[in-house]
Amino acid sequence: MAAVLAAVQACERSTTSPEAHGGSSRGGTIENKGSDTLVNLALSWAETYMGAHSDVRISVTGGGSGTGIAAMIHGTVDIANASREMKPEEIDRARSRGISPVEFVVARDAIAVVVNPRNPVSKLTMQQISDIYTGEITNWRDVGGEDRPVVLLSRESNSGTYVYFLENVIRRGRKESQLLFSPETLLMPSSEGISAEVRLNVNAIGYDGLGYVTPDQKVVAVSRDLGSPYVLPSIATVNDGSYPISRPLYMYTAGRPAGQTREFMEWLLQDGQILVAKLGFVPIKE
Repeated sequence: MAAVLAAVQACERSTTSPEAHGGSSRGGTIENKGSDTLVNLALSWAETYMGAHSDVRISVTGGGSGTGIAAMIHGTVDIANASREMKPEEIDRARSRGISPVEFVVARDAIAVVVNPRNPVSKLTMQQISDIYTGEITNWRDVGGEDRPVVLLSRESNSGTYVYFLENVIRRGRKESQLLFSPETLLMPSSEGISAEVRLNVNAIGYDGLGYVTPDQKVVAVSRDLGSPYVLPSIATVNDGSYPISRPLYMYTAGRPAGQTREFMEWLLQDGQILVAKLGFVPIKE
């Protein structure tokens, strides 16, 4: 147990002070809510863990990273799933309620850029993707495709994937940038919504976690710039750093977890990692 505890502590980061504020499950059920990117992986973890621990109940729901973090701050869930780090204002709000959030990196993910299989475009630079999503490029012919209008698809603004894509793809990681999604962007409520529209609309472009990409979508190879190689997202290209749109995935607790929640998190960060690659994500350990 001491070795497992050390591994858990190595993967966690208190966003405030090291004091514990609880984080134990309420009413015998571990409540887990947040990122839609993580929801399928979280469900798989929950089902597998409950199969081996008949006395534990784990409830998993989505709704977006912001929704999960807000629920953790207000004490209605034990674990918040997030595909982005907590924002400074969220940490301040937690502190005002006497909560010290603890961050766990639970997996890594590639964000895939997807188009309809009938679209001849198969590669884009990061700058071209930014220009497409800000409305600078509005026709596929400008990036080597056919003379067709570009239809922009995105997750909604409460999604951690939306925030990551805005900050690291559209704004290219520049803190001073004020670039925004084009007002023509269609905001989709779920990964399934993006997948369905891409399948049906030859003009559409979308983005999503690699684990949600289906065979009837075409994944675009991405390069950092014109002088860099075009790389497709995969476990290997995330691990070697060659795919430019990848990120950690997080779970947050209100203080260091205790009781059943602590035991579940210890398992998730150790034996539970075997499920990560099976669902298209990248494990935090070999």
